[in-house]
Amino acid sequence: MNENEQDAGTPGTGVDGTEFVHHVELWMDDLALAERQWGPVLAALGCEPFQHWEHGRSWRRGGSYVVIEQSPDLRVGGHDRLRAGINHLAVRGDRPAAVAAALAAGWSVRTDTGQAVHLVDGQGFELEVVYG
Repeated sequence: MNENEQDAGTPGTGVDGTEFVHHVELWMDDLALAERQWGPVLAALGCEPFQHWEHGRSWRRGGSYVVIEQSPDLRVGGHDRLRAGINHLAVRGDRPAAVAAALAAGWSVRTDTGQAVHLVDGQGFELEVVYG
């Protein structure tokens, strides 16, 4: 390895052995609705509750975590995945468990490609569960 090359480490991890993504933070208009919808789905995907504060919640799996927050600094207007910003969050997981939890929590299925299912919550956020 020369001075310009870096050891890629294990696939899915950084050079120091940690996950590539540290965390993702999603700002929501309605924290209570987001918690009711995201909590069961993230649990079905193997995440555990991690942090809990007045304006937010997080769930962790391994060294990565997902935050949902209703920040006091949030601009009104709602999420639109077709505008600049995050289009969707993609994770690896168990399709049957994720879909069952999502449907029970009020999500809808946008598409299922045979390799990934795209779920949409009540505020328009899309979660892609890659399973193929």
